[in-house]
Amino acid sequence: MNRREFSLAFLGGLGALTLRPLQDQPKLRVNGARIIQHLNALGEFGKNPQGGVSRVAYSEADRQGRAYIMGLMRAAKLNVSIDLAGNIIGRRSGSVPTLPPLLFGSHIDTVPEGGNYDGVVGSLGAIEVAQTLAEHNFTTRHPLELIIFQNEEGGLIGSRALDGELTDQELDLVSRSGKTIREGISFIGGDPTRLAEVKRKRGDIAAYLELHIEQGGTLDSEKVNIGIVEGIVGINWWDVTVEGFANHAGTTPMNQRQDALLAAAKFIEAVNRTVTSVAGRQVGTVGRIQALPGAPNVIPGKVVLSLELRDLDAAKIKMFYEKIHAEAQQIARASNTKFEFKEINVNVPAPTDSRIRKIIEDSANELGLTTRIMPSGAGHDAQDMALLGPVGMIFVPSVAGISHSPREFSHPADIANGANVLLHTLLKLDQLELK
Repeated sequence: MNRREFSLAFLGGLGALTLRPLQDQPKLRVNGARIIQHLNALGEFGKNPQGGVSRVAYSEADRQGRAYIMGLMRAAKLNVSIDLAGNIIGRRSGSVPTLPPLLFGSHIDTVPEGGNYDGVVGSLGAIEVAQTLAEHNFTTRHPLELIIFQNEEGGLIGSRALDGELTDQELDLVSRSGKTIREGISFIGGDPTRLAEVKRKRGDIAAYLELHIEQGGTLDSEKVNIGIVEGIVGINWWDVTVEGFANHAGTTPMNQRQDALLAAAKFIEAVNRTVTSVAGRQVGTVGRIQALPGAPNVIPGKVVLSLELRDLDAAKIKMFYEKIHAEAQQIARASNTKFEFKEINVNVPAPTDSRIRKIIEDSANELGLTTRIMPSGAGHDAQDMALLGPVGMIFVPSVAGISHSPREFSHPADIANGANVLLHTLLKLDQLELK
């Protein structure tokens, strides 16, 4: 099943889940202070003067951070390995080894000059859950797999390898570290020539859970403890190239110019105008632009910029793209330039499992926590795992909604709450059987 077929087929698979009677569960709680201790220690790898981190995938800081994480996983009595795609996997046996594994985890790579919480809270929260189970000698029925996905920030590379969607052409794309994806996978201990062996199929996992900071301000502003994610937005990325003609800035009259940068500026305005012309939560962003040749006395002859569209509805993304593409052609005709669009990455919208949403809500309520159903405006590895089985996501508040910034912050109490909800949701999911 491919991504585009998944959304239609997803709801039909929900009926395959049946709930076994819940057994009495011990009143387990995570050690919140330990999570913060580990978070601060991990923040030393790639630490920058602004107070955040630049631990981009495939950098030396990334490799050092991964080594630290693997040490924590081993201390939590997990059997730790690096798969052929470079993902870190910690396994724990279940009492019924024939059952498919329950997966949970997140990522530790960051954007340049990012924060200490994006991905990290979910990764360290998952490790703390495993540590808590080990300290109480608690064995689940299902085998457990704790996964730290590689290069989430660069396009969900690790999780897309797991569901078989990472293409050979993408391996030659250059990552933020300066290495190609292919080189990066080798750098962190994978083998890009054997990615086909990593691929899993639907049904190979019982379910996937991910704890994450919200990266928006809804929970913080409404003073809600836990966000229950209803779905993860689709994300479509394009590189847009504008071709004009480079010429002398002093001798070329204004009415004879083929200024690619001027055309690009009009395009950026058109993206904003088009996306805001319809009510809804959709967003459109031009986040990168490069003008060539890049000299102050030369009219730019070529511009390369990015276009990203996000929404929970794939058809809506397509509609906005078509409108933006049409606007670009009008700009090209008026400015005597040429626009070319190259699709870089497509992550289709992924609904979470309604039963898992209910289990998250029950777990939070039992812990005395307030909840809110909400969409995720950011992409996550969970949307790729949704191709393999039912998924659930737990959000904790981000102070002031700040993310991808050194000012990113979540309160220790909120992080502990999220990890406890993750723990008890996992224990309840362990009582589910897939027929």
